[in-house]
Amino acid sequence: MNFDLNDILSKFSVNSTIKNYGNGHINDTYCTEEPRYILQRINTNVFKNPDELMQNIENVTDFLRKKIIDNYGDPERETMTVIKTSDGKNYYEVDKDNVFRLYKFISGTKTIESGATAKDMFSAGKGFGNFTKMLDDFPIDTLFETIKDFHNTPKRVEALKEAIEKDIAERRRYVEKEIDFALRNAEFAGKVTDGLASGEIPLRVTHNDTKINNILFDEKSGEALCVIDLDTVMPGSMLYDFGDALRIGASTAAEDETDLGKVHFDETIFKAFAKGYIGEVKDVMTKKEAELFAFSVKLMTYECGIRFLTDHLNGDTYFKIHRENHNLDRARNQFKLVEEIAKKEDILNGIVKDLVK
Repeated sequence: MNFDLNDILSKFSVNSTIKNYGNGHINDTYCTEEPRYILQRINTNVFKNPDELMQNIENVTDFLRKKIIDNYGDPERETMTVIKTSDGKNYYEVDKDNVFRLYKFISGTKTIESGATAKDMFSAGKGFGNFTKMLDDFPIDTLFETIKDFHNTPKRVEALKEAIEKDIAERRRYVEKEIDFALRNAEFAGKVTDGLASGEIPLRVTHNDTKINNILFDEKSGEALCVIDLDTVMPGSMLYDFGDALRIGASTAAEDETDLGKVHFDETIFKAFAKGYIGEVKDVMTKKEAELFAFSVKLMTYECGIRFLTDHLNGDTYFKIHRENHNLDRARNQFKLVEEIAKKEDILNGIVKDLVK
């Protein structure tokens, strides 16, 4: 390591014992003892412009703080608090590879890593929906795109085609079935991006990584309290957030489960999350967004599946793998879900229609 954590803490005027914390896959996270703070080393391979990243986070959290105060909430617990360095900056840079930020620790909370119930997903839906609603009038032109084309599904399809053509890892001949599935389903890839381009779907502030473990729940009430991990907050569609939350949350198995007989899409979980989310965004969503909620789950699952397949063809250069063919297993898992969601799309649309009445 080319840094000293205690020296870095001193740049934020903090003196405390510090240790590793959490199990995040992108940034390195640490927690101090007393007073309690979260220190993170930003992964500058993924987030190449810390200035823009931290401007996004500071502007969004400041905006949320004002909204929370206006609604008589607790801004110290309901949004993240960025701690400034002693010279007033929102991050500290040791060098270009070692960039750190500090957040206030939110006590009395928990995260849900697995085994979320319908009640948990309802609460998560409310939490993410409230996040969308509160940011409805945020000045979106001030928001930077921290990862370009992150949820641009047509560009993900083009990246897959390029990977197929180049066949860098010489794996194409083993995955022709998966390639065929991906390319056959590419016909619906542009439905949301086309809608954003035409203005039929509004551009919004979106979280873009709505896994349930990106919400802090109150330990006592069990209610969703604070949306965290704001690195991918960018302009986009609320359909991305809705769809991605259920891609993971409504699957009956982990996304790398190899026994596809265990991989199913749970419409009970879908209904619980949709009820929570739509209940919050009802006053700001458009008719077109409502029409595409169920579709968005299929889209985001498909997009993730082709990203896994692309990475497998490219030799596993993006997603961390822990076994041979790990990304291929993930792609097959997601494609199985796409098939299930497609079969249940009428049922899911019916659930949404009942909720938006």
